[in-house]
Amino acid sequence: MAIGELSGYQMGQATRDAFGEALADLGDEFPNVVTVDGDVGNSTRTEPFAEKYPERGFNVGIAESNMVSVAGGLAGTGKIPVVASFACFLLNNAFDQIRMSVAFPEQNVKLVGSHAGISIGEDGPSQMGIEDVSLACSLPNVSVMVPADGVSAKKATRAMVGHQGPTYLRLGRPKVPALYDESVHFQIGKAITLKDGSDATIIANGIMVSIAADAAKMLEDEGVNTRVIDMHTVKPVDRAAVVAAAKETGCIIVAEEHLHHGGLGAAVAQVVSEEHPVPMGYVNVGDCYAESGDPMGLLEKYGLTAENIVSTVKAVKSR
Repeated sequence: MAIGELSGYQMGQATRDAFGEALADLGDEFPNVVTVDGDVGNSTRTEPFAEKYPERGFNVGIAESNMVSVAGGLAGTGKIPVVASFACFLLNNAFDQIRMSVAFPEQNVKLVGSHAGISIGEDGPSQMGIEDVSLACSLPNVSVMVPADGVSAKKATRAMVGHQGPTYLRLGRPKVPALYDESVHFQIGKAITLKDGSDATIIANGIMVSIAADAAKMLEDEGVNTRVIDMHTVKPVDRAAVVAAAKETGCIIVAEEHLHHGGLGAAVAQVVSEEHPVPMGYVNVGDCYAESGDPMGLLEKYGLTAENIVSTVKAVKSR
């Protein structure tokens, strides 16, 4: 069964594809936007923008650290640089430059990490960005977004470009279910409740939102009314949504395509421990690197499935 099929969702765009379309469409509205690419624009989908506005597209070659420094310099002249590469290349290779050329001076640079998570599959662990959210969240002044489908990725792109200050936008390679239509309201720092419920809450982002929706449907069939929250912004996290979930449903499970430490689970747990402690559970990659393989097979091997979310919900509720 395809992801999201149990919940009735049809397959939609990959978030990287939606980002590329949205960015190209925003070029006239935001004339100061430029792209800075590390020779992977065909994969990160900055290529359509650079082809449409060739004088505003810069390819610095396979040199991610230099790419970020160039973006910082462009931001210093009043441009809005969108600097894109694979998530692992951008956040891991160029972390010091992001820290010193973007975060510390609060430059208006838009960092875009594509091919995040283990669902890139056959590209293998050297290409899998699974530490990126943690690294980005550790940087002061940087907002961090992980959209769940094509529509929200397009809206996140617009929000990112219009936001004053450094941001990190995490994108995926595979196509994902279409969860939203154009009427959905997307705001940095404001979660979307995909499904309401009173017995438990699943907070997820990225590809895990549609998987969480499937888990909620399975739980509903067993009489467990489960809330599903799309926490597309990890930083700043929507504290009000987390507190309401804790008070109204009594337990929270966090699902993310990321390492156990430092991602969405950590952000939610911090709010819960400070505001309204309740039992919590976590579904994530764990404390390990994955391997090359079929994307769906990898998600199953590392427990990023609706079935594992269901079992985690039951275990947490039984405490």
